[in-house]
Amino acid sequence: MTCADCFVHESSYVEDGSTIGAGTHIWHFSHVMADASIGRDCTIGQNVFIGAGVVIGDHVKIQNNVSVYTGVVLEDEVFCGPSVVFTNVLNPRSEIARRDEYRSTRVRRGATIGANATIVCGADIGRYAFIGAGAVVRGRVPDYALMLGVPASPAGWMGRHGHKLVPADGSGRWSCPVTGWRYEQGPSGLRCLNQDEERPL
Repeated sequence: MTCADCFVHESSYVEDGSTIGAGTHIWHFSHVMADASIGRDCTIGQNVFIGAGVVIGDHVKIQNNVSVYTGVVLEDEVFCGPSVVFTNVLNPRSEIARRDEYRSTRVRRGATIGANATIVCGADIGRYAFIGAGAVVRGRVPDYALMLGVPASPAGWMGRHGHKLVPADGSGRWSCPVTGWRYEQGPSGLRCLNQDEERPL
């Protein structure tokens, strides 16, 4: 394990070959497998499993009882609520080994996944998307989309600050009712007009 100025609770197990960034905290009863990479200033809650080869960016928060399986990439600033479920095989059977059929899943920068949501392998969740608690997601989710239900379907747009957006005018623009920040339609969903999306708030 390579761990530069990070904290790992004594009840957790981090395998050799994994990399943990500075300022990251790994709390009780968690397991990080070899070849996993966790970025800087992350919070890994209790009873979290991070599989081999998983890539987690900087400033990611993973709440309790989440398993992040091989094939999943969480970009910077992602939030995973308690008991979020990721999968990596589409049609599992105990009798049949399907390790060569793992499908990759990407959760892009700033996205939020609510408690008990299920992310079916192969999903691509857009920047700053917001997945409601208990939703089941598969496929592509646009940037800033609010997704609710089983199966998840679009229910509006969410801004950078986590507030539901309202129409700003008749030209396809949206605004945050709390901050006043404005958004417009882009090639992969909405895009923010007030700040470079690579910059933290």
